[in-house]
Amino acid sequence: MYEPAQLRTFLAVAQTLSFTRAARRLGVRQSTVSQHVRRLEDAAGRQLFTRDTHRVDLTVDGEAMLGFARTILAAHERAAAFFTGTRLRGRLRFGASEDFVQTRLPEILESFRRDHPEVELELTVELSGTLHQRLAAGRLDLVLAKRRAGDTHGELVWQDALTWIGAPQLRIDPDGPVPLILFPPPGITRARALEVLEEHGRSWRIACTSTSLSGLIAAAHAGLGVMAHSRGLIPPGLAPVPARAGLPELGGVDFVLSHGRRRDGAHEAADALAAAILAGGDRLIRGGGPRGPISGRDSA
Repeated sequence: MYEPAQLRTFLAVAQTLSFTRAARRLGVRQSTVSQHVRRLEDAAGRQLFTRDTHRVDLTVDGEAMLGFARTILAAHERAAAFFTGTRLRGRLRFGASEDFVQTRLPEILESFRRDHPEVELELTVELSGTLHQRLAAGRLDLVLAKRRAGDTHGELVWQDALTWIGAPQLRIDPDGPVPLILFPPPGITRARALEVLEEHGRSWRIACTSTSLSGLIAAAHAGLGVMAHSRGLIPPGLAPVPARAGLPELGGVDFVLSHGRRRDGAHEAADALAAAILAGGDRLIRGGGPRGPISGRDSA
């Protein structure tokens, strides 16, 4: 009843909220994306997206279809692997940025390990900039991280807006320096925060620096300052800083999957994990919050 190709297209649109970006991700024409969505909506007898010239949003039925689509595609892939007799093996060095330590990425990794028990998955959790450096140096096989504004490398998982966040009770003096809670260099959100403040002539001071997202969140909860963060990944207990604080807009951010050098025994596993993340990418920003933190063993 539901064609796998149509379900993959549906997930791509649901995660990017754009028919154009979904077409780019899938390597097809935008008309093909529209056709797949229309046929899936016909098969379901429900409207899955609301769309106009400016934006695309999931309907309530579209939100429900997310879970069904993932389940159907996972069963389809397991059946294909069973009957073709293919079993992935080898060591896969996967890097995930600090942004995902409190999301539902563990569920995706757990499912991947269950489906591919002979793959030795080695996880590194680091800053996005550091992960991209290690990928370029051949020390990682696959990376899920932010990319810098203007960069085009990597396969888009989703786009989001960066926003200033802090403790709900925090008040920012519009005439004083902005107290900042930052990752150290080469943190991408750090660079963007400092850049926009300098562009707008706004003074600032560093209130906290930590390589750990948990450390930054603790500082924010304590009311030490504000941090630049993805709007779709705001930690519990923190909130966007009100517009009356006068902080400049931070712009958007891309979360991408980037492949490293093709190592024997690793590239097929990297492709399979990338497909699993793309299929379940909406769970990283939807689905009622984190299941639990992830931790990693550095592969360097």
